[in-house]
Amino acid sequence: MNTVLSVYALCVVVLFLKMFAISCYQGFYRISRLTFHNPEDARLVGRLPSASELPQVAKAKSAWLNDLENIPLFFALGGLCVVFDTPVDRTVWLFGVFTVARVVHTVTYLAGWQPWRTIAYAVGVGCLMGLAGMVVAGVVAQAGAGA
Repeated sequence: MNTVLSVYALCVVVLFLKMFAISCYQGFYRISRLTFHNPEDARLVGRLPSASELPQVAKAKSAWLNDLENIPLFFALGGLCVVFDTPVDRTVWLFGVFTVARVVHTVTYLAGWQPWRTIAYAVGVGCLMGLAGMVVAGVVAQAGAGA
């Protein structure tokens, strides 16, 4: 099997599990505190809805939203790297660093650790830029080969 595809698939699974963990984190705080913002959820446990989300849930929601700004771009760019057969070493390195950066971003976001959260975010964006550059190079190379 293609090394780039294998590493890409592994990174996709790790990022899925990381995002799933954020959902579990939110659920843990809601259930352990029996505090729900949605009326139907509060009714289910015989409570009135909370006027606002728990701080832990709100912070996790922000981390989740940040993931939604970055991880789908990785999915798209990573898939294009597989299609355009970008250089293996650089591609695998960027896939791995991006994945680690996103995990570190979530941990530092939930813990409130700055400047580490911003550094992890910037590293991830840098990886996306690198992947985008390799995709453009792949498109140009393919266009040149077809001419």
